[in-house]
This record gives sequence, C-alpha cells and structure tokens, in this order.
Amino acid sequence: MKVIVNVRLKQGVLDPQGKAVLHALASLGFSGVRDVRVAKQIVLELDGEDRDKIYADVARMCDEILANTVIEDYEIVI
Repeated sequence: MKVIVNVRLKQGVLDPQGKAVLHALASLGFSGVRDVRVAKQIVLELDGEDRDKIYADVARMCDEILANTVIEDYEIVI
C-alpha cells in the first residue's frame, strides 16, 4: 500500500529555505508571491491492507524519525 507523508514546518517557525525561494522568485520577476513555505514529501510502499494499523505504524514512524515534531507538523495520506 502506498502512503504519503507530508512534513512541513509549524506555523510561526522561521522557514529560511522558503524565504530564499521567495527572494529568488522576486528576482526573477514573480512579484505576486507573498510568502513561500517549503515542505517535504515522503512516499512509503508498505505491506499489508489494514489501514488502521498502517496509519498507526506510519504515525509512529513520523513521531520517531520522519518528522521533528517540536518544529514540524505532518499529514498522512493513505
């Protein structure tokens, strides 16, 4: 089963990579962009069909290694 995990910085946490992209876009003439937040997407291929177990396992993966839950939020899409 394919599972997608989207990890992004929590609201209020400074995103230096997003600011760099924002400035680069402005320098290229894209003046309508007000803010940029950069996130990462992790795609997992997992064995099994029990969606509840898979969700619980992936949430544990996120809490333990895939996301820094102090500064990042994550979303799991099965």
